[in-house]
Amino acid sequence: MMRALWTSASGMTSQQMNVDTISNNLANVNTYGYKKERLEFKTLLYDTIKRAELDQANQTGRPVNLQLGLGVRPVATARIFTAGNWERTDVSQDFAIAGDGFFVVQRGEDDVKYTRDGSFKLSAMDEGLMLVTSEGFPVLSLDGDFIIIPYEVSFADVSVDSAGRFGYNDTEGQFQDLGMQFAIVQFSNVQGLEAVGSNLFAVTSASGQPLYEADGDVNRVSVIQQGVLESSNVQVAEEMVKLIIAQRAYDLNSKAIVTSDEMLQTANNLKR
Repeated sequence: MMRALWTSASGMTSQQMNVDTISNNLANVNTYGYKKERLEFKTLLYDTIKRAELDQANQTGRPVNLQLGLGVRPVATARIFTAGNWERTDVSQDFAIAGDGFFVVQRGEDDVKYTRDGSFKLSAMDEGLMLVTSEGFPVLSLDGDFIIIPYEVSFADVSVDSAGRFGYNDTEGQFQDLGMQFAIVQFSNVQGLEAVGSNLFAVTSASGQPLYEADGDVNRVSVIQQGVLESSNVQVAEEMVKLIIAQRAYDLNSKAIVTSDEMLQTANNLKR
């Protein structure tokens, strides 16, 4: 069987996954805090027919190898964590992070996740209004507690400074500190984070444990902006170009399979 059949088949499979990745980027073009992905490829094993060997004494031998590649395989989806454009909403519970930080969210008991999506909502509790994600997951403060605003304080009057500290102006115009601050974390290897859906990321051994900015363990501290959201960093024109290239590569691999099949058919017809 010709190697080209299997080599081209690996190319078609890889390009199909490439199109899937690009499609996911385009589908999330309006997802707040979304970070685009890029599929990366590696060559498969090589069939070495003849090795490069030189006889220095006699100045004879082969200066180059004779090798045939056996195809390609996808090895990683690298997530690009460049900042997206900022969209001003003037909604008091919308927040954006300027920098490399992440908000901390509790998805369940002992289940902490991280997100760049600051489109938070308010959920009524006995103690007051709790800041949560769109799916109802509580946003955590620096102390690891839920961020709850007392009912006697209107959230429209609540202001959050660049460090993520909550406060408000009372009826006399005096600023009152609510004693709460966003927990903002960074990671040594942000590429090692695992996307788990709902704009959330999970820690892995590759990402390392979260580094809390308030502890001074990071080189550059993030800045919190209220009334602003970070848009997806997907560039539609760029993704469309990648989609066209992936489609053409898929077509070329399919044509290579057709060509290999025609060559095999020609070889089979030689006996006639």
